[in-house]
Amino acid sequence: MILTVTISPLLERRLTFNSTQVGANNRGGRPELRAGGKGLNVSRQLSALGQKNFAFTMLGGLNGKIYKELLYSEHIDFTSISTKEQTRYASVIINQGNNTVTTYFEKNPIISQEESDLFKEKLDKMIQNCEIVVFSGSSLCSNTDDIFPYGISMANKYDKVSICDTYGKHLAACIENTPTILHNNLDEIASSLSMPVESESDKYELLDFFYKKGVKQAYLTDGKEKIYASNFDFHYEITPLKVETKDSTGSGDAFTAGLAYGWHKDLTFMETVKMSTAAGALNAASLETCKVNMDSMEALKEQISVVSSGKKMKLIDDRPQ
Repeated sequence: MILTVTISPLLERRLTFNSTQVGANNRGGRPELRAGGKGLNVSRQLSALGQKNFAFTMLGGLNGKIYKELLYSEHIDFTSISTKEQTRYASVIINQGNNTVTTYFEKNPIISQEESDLFKEKLDKMIQNCEIVVFSGSSLCSNTDDIFPYGISMANKYDKVSICDTYGKHLAACIENTPTILHNNLDEIASSLSMPVESESDKYELLDFFYKKGVKQAYLTDGKEKIYASNFDFHYEITPLKVETKDSTGSGDAFTAGLAYGWHKDLTFMETVKMSTAAGALNAASLETCKVNMDSMEALKEQISVVSSGKKMKLIDDRPQ
């Protein structure tokens, strides 16, 4: 089973308009509530692929109750710990006329040390009962900064595959604890680690840095731009599909879900990276979040170019064992 871990869930209050005008009263928006958060998006995408998974998060207050009902309605299997402070929300304004999405976030809730410790205690037990664990999203506050690093260390202790897709000041500690797979947006990793990642050589040096830390696979994404990846100490450049972007929210999460799916199904590196890249692009081309179906991915994945850069790897069966 695949476990997803989200410590920053987000209740999205969405309004979709045919067009909007800044500084004016915009009426007639179509309302919708969505359960957001990167790890929950990964669970949603895995479910869309027919892959059994289980989500673990923290929820509180009325927003937390609404969030639970949304997950139930989507048939997403989950559990959570209760927090004293209310689950954060965001207002999402969608303008279909020009395909723009504007999001306004409220401030993060403060999670107590006791709540964080309870989360880690439960996480330890859940990791023991899964095959792959995915740590996605940001940290809410200082008391939650050690949850992902702790979870990665527990995954290593119990010989589980861990996938890390996070940012912020806790990212360095996550890397030090050596996740199996690392996925990062270039802008987020540059700000999180306070290092320039601009030139192609910067990206290759960063991939080498991850490998020296023990990370088996690393992926550096940048929206529509070329993806840089490593499989052990072999480097690759991936050209994403060109699509008309409607809403890129969750595209990185769809990509991460593809990585988890590929490892769980023992697919090769090439098969996995093409599936993940197709999922990310197709998600951006839709107003839905992380609901890309397998047929769409299969139809387009062979259009994705994956080119080896640097030393060449002999063609072997590199499926995870």
